[in-house]
Amino acid sequence: MAGEHRIRYDESGRVVCPDRVEVGFIEGDGVGPDIWAATRPVIEAAVEAAYGGRRAIIWVELLAGEKARALRGDDLPDETFDRLRTLGVGLKGPLTTPVGGGFRSLNVTLRQRLDLYACVRPVKHIPGVPSPVKRPELVDMVVFRENTEDVYAGLEWPAGSPEADRLIDLIGREFGGLIAPGSGVGVKPMSRPATERLVRMAMKYALEDGRRSLTLVHKGNIMKHTEGAFARWGYDLCAREFADASVPEAEVQARYGGEAPDGVVVVKDRIADAMFQQVLLRPAEYEVIATPNLNGDYLSDALAAQVGGLGLAPGANIGDKCALFEATHGTAPKYAGLDKINPGSLILSGALLLDHLGWAEAAAAVRTALAQIVSAKTVTYDLARQLDGAREVLCSEFGRLIVERLRS
Repeated sequence: MAGEHRIRYDESGRVVCPDRVEVGFIEGDGVGPDIWAATRPVIEAAVEAAYGGRRAIIWVELLAGEKARALRGDDLPDETFDRLRTLGVGLKGPLTTPVGGGFRSLNVTLRQRLDLYACVRPVKHIPGVPSPVKRPELVDMVVFRENTEDVYAGLEWPAGSPEADRLIDLIGREFGGLIAPGSGVGVKPMSRPATERLVRMAMKYALEDGRRSLTLVHKGNIMKHTEGAFARWGYDLCAREFADASVPEAEVQARYGGEAPDGVVVVKDRIADAMFQQVLLRPAEYEVIATPNLNGDYLSDALAAQVGGLGLAPGANIGDKCALFEATHGTAPKYAGLDKINPGSLILSGALLLDHLGWAEAAAAVRTALAQIVSAKTVTYDLARQLDGAREVLCSEFGRLIVERLRS
């Protein structure tokens, strides 16, 4: 029966998953094939270990990037979007994005065309992983980054182009803005609907996961009508839809004598540049973060650096009807085909995928097995060079060791 192996969404927006489910995968460019080959057996072994054959993933390959160009003559064929919309869920490796020219980011295009409006990045230290900070175990945050607006909207024109010159002229004539002739120009849109749906998802997560705070990170002291509006709209949404389950930080003392009770999320806001210092010096005070696109890009990578780097940083792009889980690092072309790169980012993104399917036992098994291998100092080169007494292993061997642990 058509569709019997696909997820669906119920009236409340929750995923309903069959026991045998089709999941799309995009192998990725550069090191993508290496980390995919290490990841797939891990996810399959975790499902088998958790459910003893009662559940299984049916992988469906989707083409994107260099492989799609070679086979279809198009970096992102329409059929890839169509299949992702139909399947509702996928796992992808990194895709090539040129700097300063060439085609637009494939990652951004996937997010925007599929309306995957929330980039979700959990950041938590794994015991034994080297860190540049003294107390990495205090880092346990989840970043919700708005994915569709801000300077990533793709509304920019090169210096000297007719479009840029017309916009510079319009801004000067109609609004009195002074932009140097010949400038490249970009537009930074932010809207209430996009802000509210992101903050709503972040708040729901905070409540369901038992988190005690939600922090709106913005640069509203300078960009008052975009980033400042993001903070205002976020507070308004929480007050309107979560009045009984949230409290603004400024009202905690008056309402609760200084400490919010269990089940009530404290809503804070922080200026973006100050937040970079806060997550270094006072990480225990922050649990769930909601932020515009560019802030979230910087902040999630900076947080990842505290807990082992991008090689162990999972990521998800989630919308109301589709979710795409991905390695958060780049294609690292100089390591392509060398079986060297750390597959941890894609493996842990696979664990997020399992969570999304409602297969929490399998997701937990992945995280536990990976943490055990890392704690034993059996790691890929990126971690081995920072760990005294480490045994360096190849990408494929790292994955194989996790599979063996899952089967033991």
